[in-house]
Amino acid sequence: MSVLKKLAGETVIYGVPSIVGRFLNLLLTPLYTYTFLPGTFGILSNILAYVTFFQVLLTYGMETAYFRFAGKSENPEKVFTTSMVSLGITTVAFIVIILSFAKNISGWIDYEGHPEYIIWMGVTVALDTLCAIPFAKLRLQSRPYKFALLKLINIGLSIFLNIFWIYLCPKLLQANPDSFVQYIYNPKIGIGYAFISYLVAAAITLLFFIPDLKIKKSNFDGLLLRQMLKYGWPILVIGVAGMVNLQIDKILLPKLLVGSDDPIYVLGIYSAAGKLAILMTLFIQAFRFSFEPFLFSHYKNEDSKKIYAVIMKYFVILGLIIFLGVIFYMDILKYFIGNSKSGYHEGLKVVPWLLMGNLFLGIFYTQSLWYKLTDQTHFGARFAVVGAVITFALNVLLIPVLGYMACGYVFFTSSLVMTVMSYLVGQKYFPVKYDLKRIGAYFLVAMSLYVIQNVVAPHDEFLRMSFNTGLFMIFFLFIWFKEKADLIGLFNFNGKAK
Repeated sequence: MSVLKKLAGETVIYGVPSIVGRFLNLLLTPLYTYTFLPGTFGILSNILAYVTFFQVLLTYGMETAYFRFAGKSENPEKVFTTSMVSLGITTVAFIVIILSFAKNISGWIDYEGHPEYIIWMGVTVALDTLCAIPFAKLRLQSRPYKFALLKLINIGLSIFLNIFWIYLCPKLLQANPDSFVQYIYNPKIGIGYAFISYLVAAAITLLFFIPDLKIKKSNFDGLLLRQMLKYGWPILVIGVAGMVNLQIDKILLPKLLVGSDDPIYVLGIYSAAGKLAILMTLFIQAFRFSFEPFLFSHYKNEDSKKIYAVIMKYFVILGLIIFLGVIFYMDILKYFIGNSKSGYHEGLKVVPWLLMGNLFLGIFYTQSLWYKLTDQTHFGARFAVVGAVITFALNVLLIPVLGYMACGYVFFTSSLVMTVMSYLVGQKYFPVKYDLKRIGAYFLVAMSLYVIQNVVAPHDEFLRMSFNTGLFMIFFLFIWFKEKADLIGLFNFNGKAK
């Protein structure tokens, strides 16, 4: 019990910075969308999409391989040194390529006038890569507080610097043109300050690890490196496939868009709308953060499968509540991504598809228990690759025809296919009797209320929100009607939790 208690406590400490970080970064969206037009925000979204791919490629599964080999090694420092030397060599090579060909790369991705964007973000990715194994070492050594502190420092710095350069400096310079701000701020850099903020935060984070980077040449082991690379390459495949599913649309959209004079402007509209769907992503991440430790600590219980089925049902219920909540109160939430004159609100029609795609992706993650518990994680890789192929192929086919709406349709389709595949295969290897009848009923009611809102909601904003609130209450009443007995079993409504 003490081991499980320690595991649960450390899981909280390791997981919170990630969840808090995504939430706080989400709060930068109003800063960007109220300061910059969609074309400028599209540049940020496009380059950050490339960054996510290179973050996966540059670590090439080495972080997971480090956990695997250092955890069973009698000389974990040898594993640390071997990992760091490998990543160090490939990272230096990457920086040399970026510095040498920044102008060519910026031209290829349509930023001919801004090779500095490529350099700034390339160096940022490199610095983050060099921090990957030291962060993993902290986890292996059970040092969660230092891990969380450094993660939060990185997140806090990037957010503070974004606000400082993009919001505060223009205000201070406008109030006093002769102030010190003129020496540290150049209005022409614009959205580039977002990239500079991430770069500075990454550099300072790496500085904290300098004392830990004591590498002895004698600790490098070529044979061990080959074993680690062999172990890590499937992780690389899964990582790249995952990034294709989540980010490739932001790369393909400006390349394939037909009939638009400014495809990056369109990408900015789509990316801003996608920020509203991140509310579902945050819920899923928080759920996984608590569910996965529970999963591995209870799978030997006799009634574990019954518990998993109940958890899935309530996951779907909460996901549908978030879906309807965002849709029904879009008249308020839309101001999170700029005012009505900015152009961002045009993309709101894609939000339902992104929300539902994220919900099915969450169901897929929740179902993943079966191949994790049966040590058949290769199925996860197969599902991810199938999803990636669907995502890439359909985006290439549909973006020229449907524009950014294709991205929403394709993301939903890919997530649904992966979920269905996982369920069908999982029932063969690890059958769980999910309450599909009741889950289906909740989906049916939620979708019916969504359609009613679309068809008959009043045009007046106040009346529409009042009408939508009534629909929302109907869904809650339906849940109460169906789940009353179970909810009363979970809680004592006289004031004490059972």
